[in-house]
Amino acid sequence: MSQRLAASAILVAAILAPRPSLGASQAAAAKAAPNTLSEAERAAGFRLLWDGRTSKGWRSAKGAAFPASGWEIQDGVLSVVETGGAESRAGGDIVSEASFAAFELAFEFRLTPGANSGVKYYVDTALNMGEGSAIGLEFQLLDDARHPDANAGRDGNRTLGSLYDLIPAAASKPTRPIGEWNAARIVSNGRHVEHWLNGAKVLEYERGSEAFRTLVAASKYKVWPAFGERPSGPILLQDHGNRVSFRNLRIRELKP
Repeated sequence: MSQRLAASAILVAAILAPRPSLGASQAAAAKAAPNTLSEAERAAGFRLLWDGRTSKGWRSAKGAAFPASGWEIQDGVLSVVETGGAESRAGGDIVSEASFAAFELAFEFRLTPGANSGVKYYVDTALNMGEGSAIGLEFQLLDDARHPDANAGRDGNRTLGSLYDLIPAAASKPTRPIGEWNAARIVSNGRHVEHWLNGAKVLEYERGSEAFRTLVAASKYKVWPAFGERPSGPILLQDHGNRVSFRNLRIRELKP
């Protein structure tokens, strides 16, 4: 087995046990109005990262203001508008004004047929001010059955839930039909990071480890020094030119 494949095998975790629940209050919150917090979530330290109504707390990844076009807010849903699939060519990526070091981010997303997008973390908006998306670690959002990126990269590392171009999500990941809402979580505490999809952990890894750096060296990110090892950074929602919607973005800061 090659060093690259060995590193990938070490890092991939196909653990299907559900994430520990915050209890009955959280289950009830799932049926409540979108973009609200349950009492259990509040007690656990969560806050809304998006208020469900305005662009407050968000800005363009390449500017000080929220994009004038390319994104829409309607009925408690934040959506990238369809512009033909070009990367960051319409409204462009948006980032949270706040930065985070250790955190747990929970969000819901809805894909349209053939859609591509992503949620990035530890983003450095100063790295790429030209064409294309801002640079950061990415929880890939993709219609695996229809988008060609699912067959690109290595070993499925560009499919839904993957750490884009680095680590594939577990093949047994639970997915929901295109057009329905999916629930996702990114948990980063110290160097340890986990991706969760619809209640199942689909991968985990250690930022800055030898295995992680080996994967970076074999990826498109090898041109960026110390990629993925920033101590903190904003959360990014990607404009990849396909309609993708978000709601219920909640975050809590953790103590490493």
